[in-house]
Amino acid sequence: MPSSLFFRQYDLACLSLYSYLIGDTSTGRAVVVDPQRDISDYVADAAANGLHIERVLETHFHADFLSGHLELAQATGAAISYGDVATPDFPIEPLAHGQRLSLGEVTLEIRHTPGHTPESISIVVYPAPDAEPWAVLTGDALFIGDVGRPDLLTSVGRSADSLARDLYHSLHEQLLTLPDTTLVYPAHGAGSACGKNLSTAASSTIGEQRDTNYALAPMSVDQFVEAVTEGQGVAPLYFAFAADANKRQRDLLDDHEAPTTLTIDDALDLGRAGAVLLDTRAPESFASGHLRGSINVGLDGRFAEYAGDIVRPGQQIVLLGDTGRGTEAKVRLARIGFDAVAGEVPAIENVLAARPDLATAARRLPAADVAAWLAEEPDLQVVDVRHAGETMVGGTIPGARNLPLPQLLDHLDELDPTRPTVVYCAGGYRSSVAASALVAHGFTHVADLIGGYGAWLTHTTTHLQEA
Repeated sequence: MPSSLFFRQYDLACLSLYSYLIGDTSTGRAVVVDPQRDISDYVADAAANGLHIERVLETHFHADFLSGHLELAQATGAAISYGDVATPDFPIEPLAHGQRLSLGEVTLEIRHTPGHTPESISIVVYPAPDAEPWAVLTGDALFIGDVGRPDLLTSVGRSADSLARDLYHSLHEQLLTLPDTTLVYPAHGAGSACGKNLSTAASSTIGEQRDTNYALAPMSVDQFVEAVTEGQGVAPLYFAFAADANKRQRDLLDDHEAPTTLTIDDALDLGRAGAVLLDTRAPESFASGHLRGSINVGLDGRFAEYAGDIVRPGQQIVLLGDTGRGTEAKVRLARIGFDAVAGEVPAIENVLAARPDLATAARRLPAADVAAWLAEEPDLQVVDVRHAGETMVGGTIPGARNLPLPQLLDHLDELDPTRPTVVYCAGGYRSSVAASALVAHGFTHVADLIGGYGAWLTHTTTHLQEA
């Protein structure tokens, strides 16, 4: 790494988010790029390395998380900057295409790279004013192995076709004109719903992406549009809310503030008033005993993303979980802008042991039992909550209805709550979310498949071999 350049990448795996602290050690000046909402790590790392955060650079209005630009501005006095196409309702210092920001020896160049969104920018990092580019922070324009999906703004009047055409020109005229040795640092990695083919690698080079990224292969604009719009999964339900919230003034997050402790009777009262009772334990613990009407989204997974599929923005939330994890759950919900946490009931397992009249169990079945149920019950309703792209690659259980988790609650009227129902996903995490949500919405006889479709394939393959 060049001598005066400070560069740190942060990996928030549960949202597949990469953010960055970039500074010049000769001057102590620094910026943060695409920060998560809980900002303590950036502030602490800057202080530990003699840096002052003077600016927050946002590559675009993010849809998959609520960014920490307002929190950083409050904590450090930093200016907030977007490309000059962006028009949020809070003060910013807009940056023009080609504009350079000097941190001392280290210089940042702004390149307008629309396509994922109209206001998207990329940031080229130069270790010295006259040096070759060292790296480029590509936001959601270019990922490792993929490019940003162009279809997230169809609800606000921008077509996927027009944005994909913008993206083609951004890639070929702004990013692929950089030297092949330029390092590529994107805003997201594998698991993000902002693309369909993201690599597990945290960085790459322009040359490597030119050679290996399907979207950068030689092709016409029309071929590119088809390639990048085909096969995109259903966007999580909260994306439109988060994208809009990132343009607005809002309350600030204190990422050390614990949720209010509630009694079980408080939780029941809030549930009757419309709050979501969110059990954050692992699916196995939830299945063994949980509060009636609660929905299971385990903290040890993509908690915020899947909570955003079954909780509506602004809806009150009561956390039910293990002692000591309430603040973690609250912060992770705040990362997508879900701030209405009324409080938590800690040690829910102990609480229910003392109040067994409030407890119930969930039904989770191994693949062999699901196969037997299918054979014996012709009226069995099978619901596959994976994305369409997942079903295209691996197939489905015969007769299954595909309703991806982000669409489930909006399509309940297409299912019969009186029929026996089995739910499955890829591995068993989303199916526990979906099955518990169905029960909470009045479905009377629901189970989910332990181990998901992978377990089903193993069972059917073994069964065929034995036959």
